[in-house]
This record gives sequence, C-alpha cells and structure tokens, in this order.
Amino acid sequence: MSERSEILRRLGEQSEPWDVVVIGGGASGLGAAVEAASRGYRTVLVERFDFAKGTSSRSTKLVHGGVRYLEQLNITLVMDALRERGHMLRNAPHLVHNLQFVVPAFDYFSLPYYGFGLKVYERMSGRLSLGPSKLLSRKRTVEMLPGIADAGLRGGILYHDGQFDDARYAISLLRTFEDLGGTAINYVEATGLLKQGGKIVGIQARECEEDVRFDLQAKVVVNASGVFTEEILAMDGVAAESLLAVSQGTHFVLPHSFLPGNVALMIPKTADGRVLFAIPWHESTIVGTTDVPVAAASVEPRSMASERTFLLEHIARYFGRRPETGEIRSMWSGLRPLVRKGGGKTSKLSRDHTILVSKSGLVTVTGGKWTTYRRMGEDTINQAAEVAGLAKTTSRTPDLKLHGWTDRSGGMAEAERVYGADLPLLQSLAENDAALDGLLHPRLPYRLREVVWGARFEMARTVEDVLARRTRALFLDARAAMEAAPVVSALLAKELGRSDAWRERDLQQFLDLAKGYIYRED
Repeated sequence: MSERSEILRRLGEQSEPWDVVVIGGGASGLGAAVEAASRGYRTVLVERFDFAKGTSSRSTKLVHGGVRYLEQLNITLVMDALRERGHMLRNAPHLVHNLQFVVPAFDYFSLPYYGFGLKVYERMSGRLSLGPSKLLSRKRTVEMLPGIADAGLRGGILYHDGQFDDARYAISLLRTFEDLGGTAINYVEATGLLKQGGKIVGIQARECEEDVRFDLQAKVVVNASGVFTEEILAMDGVAAESLLAVSQGTHFVLPHSFLPGNVALMIPKTADGRVLFAIPWHESTIVGTTDVPVAAASVEPRSMASERTFLLEHIARYFGRRPETGEIRSMWSGLRPLVRKGGGKTSKLSRDHTILVSKSGLVTVTGGKWTTYRRMGEDTINQAAEVAGLAKTTSRTPDLKLHGWTDRSGGMAEAERVYGADLPLLQSLAENDAALDGLLHPRLPYRLREVVWGARFEMARTVEDVLARRTRALFLDARAAMEAAPVVSALLAKELGRSDAWRERDLQQFLDLAKGYIYRED
C-alpha cells in the first residue's frame, strides 16, 4: 500500500474528531497547520490541487517588511513583517538569505528622500537588521547594478532585505508539519461543511484522483483558501461577495546578463505609482510585478497585454533595451487576496491579514503576505483554539526550525541549497542508479533524482508538481521545462505505478499549461 493510500485509509476510517481541519495548502494554510501541530493539536490539512499551486508559488521571492508600506504609513504591518523576516531567516537559513538592494536615484531629491526612508526601515528592524543602508555615488551604483541604464543617474541607496524560494519554503512547511505529527494530503477538496445544531463539526471531502468521498469530523475548521476564500464562506451560508478584492501580479524571467551579479534593483515608484523589482534568482533575473484588479479568481491566471507592455516598457527604461522575445524565458501571473477596507486601487489596499469567525464557528484567515505567514498562523490558531475549546498553549513557532534546517549551505548552488540537511539523502538516490544523477535539461540546474525524491518524500503527483514547484523549472525556463517533461513523465509514472494512458494524459496536460508561461505578442 502506498503512503498516499495509507493516509486516505486513515482519513476514511477516522474514529474520533480531529482537533483542527485546515482547508488550503498555501502559505496561510500550511502556516496554520504547523502552528496547530506544534501545539499538540491533532491536525489534518487538505488541498484540492497541489501545495502552493496558487498565489504561494508566484510571489516576487522576497521576504521583506515592505518599503512601500512604510511610505503608506502602515507602520504596524512593516514592524510585524520585519520581525517575521528575522524569524524566517533564523528558522530556515537554507531557504532564506540576505540580499542587497539598490534604489537608483535619477534626481537629487530622491537621494535624501529614499535614503532617510530606508534608514528608518533599517532602524525599525532593530536587532533583526540584515545590514546598514547607505548612500551610493553614481559610480558605485553602476558598479553594483552593471546592467542599469545610467542616463541621468545621480546615485543610489543601498539597503538589505530577504530572499527565498517560495514553493520550496512551502514544501519545507509541509515536511515540518508531518515531522510534528500532522497529516496533509493534496488533491483532496472540501466539497461541503458538516453541521450539527448550526455549528460546524467537520467537512465533506473528495479525493480528486479516484473520486473517493468521505467526511472529516473536526472540533474546528480553518478556511485558509486564499483567493477562493469566498467559496468556502458560501458553503457556510455567508454572503461575502465584497470581502476580497483580487489583484493580479505578473513577472518576466530574463537571462542573468540583464542584471549581472548578486544585487537586486528596486524602483520604489514607477510613473503610475507601482513598485518594480529586478532580482537575481536561480541564475536568472526576475522582473516584476504588476498590480491589476481582476474580476474573479482563477486557478491558472494569465497575464494581460497591458501588464506585458508595462514590464517591457520599464525593462527598456531601466536596462536600456527591450528584451527579445526569446530572452523572456518564462512569465507567470499570481493572484493576491486583498481585504477590502474602504476600496480604492488594489495597489493601495493593505497586505495585512484578517481573521473572521462565523456564527457556525468557521475560522477564516485571508489577506496577508508570505513574510507574515507564521504570524497569520499563530493568530488563526489562537482563534481556532478558542472556538474549539482546545487547551491553550504558547506558540512555539517563532523559534521552530523548519525541516531541512542547516547553517552549512553557504556557497552551494541555489538549486541544491533549498534541500538543506536533506541534500545528502537526495544525492544518495543516485548511488544505486547513476542515471538519476543526470540533468533534467541542459538549461536547467535540476537532476533526475529530484523527480524520484519529489514523488517519494514530497507528495509530487504530476509532471506539473515536479516542474513547477518541487523544482522551479517552469518558472525559470518554460521551453526547457516542456522539453524535459517527457523524461519527467516517464520517471514519475514508473515511481507512482501509473498506466501509460495516465502518463500520456498527465504529460499533455502539463504541455498545455506550460504554453501559457511562454511570452507571446498579442
């Protein structure tokens, strides 16, 4: 019996209620699940797609307080985020690291204005500061940002923030949750809420691969479904059409030659008031993001022509040339669940989180940002424990080392560092089969052993799971990922005992999806 089959058997034969059921396997759901399990609560998490399938794998890869939130005078959010940034760096140094940023100044007013603001930002982080900010000469700015267009450049401001691999961080949270005794499963959706006397006592669930249905009894249910929050609220009979404003952000991935070195570029205010980043990541350059309201949430959002035009124009402005079509190795879009508070542009809405407790006892957490996921989880489980009458305990997660923790990953390639202490075990898979040491693709840093590892230890079920989230191939080079997909499909099908028909169907589904990551002219 496979591990997945054993999990489903246990879930189907449940003899007593779970303390906590969490719906949603993104940052907020995984954060809440880890928080609950670390307190000793019997916890199960269900995710209808894959872990971090949505928003949580499509961020700008930053662990930060948010410089623009400081300018908006959202001091509480910035302080919380800077504190949480410090926790993430300490608790997962194999996944989070210090990154230098430079803000180029194209007028003399910008130097003192942003210089002062970033010095305040530094001071607000206190003992968790990642390094001092300082003014840079024009010459030094060009040295640190060798790809920048320097016409009209007056100087720059250096500051420090954090960077991470969002999907890999989510997988580390998954493994941490399991280490703490929690039960998690992907491709299981909540299809309804169980009620008794008007109070929620669990969920109705469906296993999506085999269409198996079962109930999960629980003392409290947590709705952490991100941009799909209102779907679960609707199951509870709660009208929440105006709770969320959904915003879309799009990124381009360019060759590392656009921004050589290891320093990121930050434009705090573009012509339309947005923030723009160009960031080194996995030997590539990420440029983004946009901030455009969309009418409804979707599982696989696609960039709009206006977003692509915005990015192309700003790349040309700040790097001196517009990228050729073939240089845009991948593009992706993600959705943000923003809580409506007074309306206005989505770029002006708060990234702070909100927790709601309905009359039925459903605990909903929404909004927020990756950096504050742990705080969101702590606040959510505090509410859930109160609803369920669970024993009150102090949070352990501020100092909880995540799965794979090691402080000896310095100097490693980023694709290897994300495995942390598991790296030797991963590498050992090739001892009995040397072929597993081969590269997935010449343009990608990943090896065949990672397909096997993902299937055995990280619940990878599809080619997309492997190429989008266990590795970041699809996000780094969509064409290379498509070319590697047949090999991944064959290896994954063998590992999971899948039929040829399943393998062909899964491969085609990935190829169809991956086409949307390839830049196109409208």
